[in-house]
Amino acid sequence: MGRYIHELQDWPHFRWNREALADPLSTLRHKQGRLIGHMEALGFDLRQEAVLKTLTEDVLKSSEIEGEKLDAEQVRSSVARRLGMDVGGLKPADRAVEGVVEMILDATRRYDQPLTTERLFDWHASLFPTGRSGMTRIKVGAWRDGSTGPMQVVSGPSGRERVHYQAPPAPRLDREIQLFLDWFNRPADIDQVLKAGLAHLWFVTVHPFDDGNGRIARAIADMALARSEKSPQRFYSMSAQIRQERKAYYDILEETQKGSMDATPWMAWFLACLDRAIEGARTTLAAVLDKARFWEKIVAVPLNNRQRLVINRLLDGFEGKLTTSKWARLANCSHDTALRDILGLVERGILTRNPGGGRSTSYALINPPAQP
Repeated sequence: MGRYIHELQDWPHFRWNREALADPLSTLRHKQGRLIGHMEALGFDLRQEAVLKTLTEDVLKSSEIEGEKLDAEQVRSSVARRLGMDVGGLKPADRAVEGVVEMILDATRRYDQPLTTERLFDWHASLFPTGRSGMTRIKVGAWRDGSTGPMQVVSGPSGRERVHYQAPPAPRLDREIQLFLDWFNRPADIDQVLKAGLAHLWFVTVHPFDDGNGRIARAIADMALARSEKSPQRFYSMSAQIRQERKAYYDILEETQKGSMDATPWMAWFLACLDRAIEGARTTLAAVLDKARFWEKIVAVPLNNRQRLVINRLLDGFEGKLTTSKWARLANCSHDTALRDILGLVERGILTRNPGGGRSTSYALINPPAQP
């Protein structure tokens, strides 16, 4: 018997206990339907706002799982531009951010198109526009070739590394990926939510690229989830939930890849994690509705474009304290203009001055919406 599932005689014929998964799948599908129904009842602008929040979180957290921290403002800017949203004061995004956003949106907005080798290569190239992963040059838009040795997932300090997993050797990749794509693209003989979980496991087990396999596996799962809803709009983030449960994610993945072809434990974990992601979407919905109510409350207050821009930034979860100098940078105006804008909002009861003074004087919204 092989050490890893891809070495087993019955690879890749996964199996699972359908009875054990029937109830959690039914419950999850019910919650999924209710969430979509609630979102569809919102107006177009509020739905777009929810999608913007969800996709921004999805891109950020999928990268964080791999230890890469992206600039949240750049991600939001890139997503908003591709959604055709005018949110004002957008920060230019660098090529690395644009690439991750391109992959996620291609997976979810073109969910009904076949997944092909060329498409996977395009996603990979978009993730690594410089041809490097950190300081290391990698093969981009192509399968790994094994020139640097076996593809292993390791942890621990140099000299005391622990090997969690070793992927199939490079000569097998063409056949392995073709088997996967043939299965993924044919009409589903199982529920698409189950297919999402199995696709994630199968792809990350094959591990065909030098780097980026986890992010691409999560994009493939998102694609299958979009198919399950027949909608390109995303209102929950599986990646954000996996980020919260990162240790459990890696533990169940390693256990499954070193086990048998019975994927029941993995599928049960995937369904439970997805259930929690859908529950978490209520927070996003609440934040979007609170923001809308905030604007309704001050609809009669005369505001200039700079004030609207910065208020929106505060409502979206501004990091740190708002000072006059930060206002000037956000609104691209002088320090004096920023101070006039701020004092005008203080007089109208929209902003309040925080305790402290002098150069440390900062301001906050009065009764701002809760942030997710």
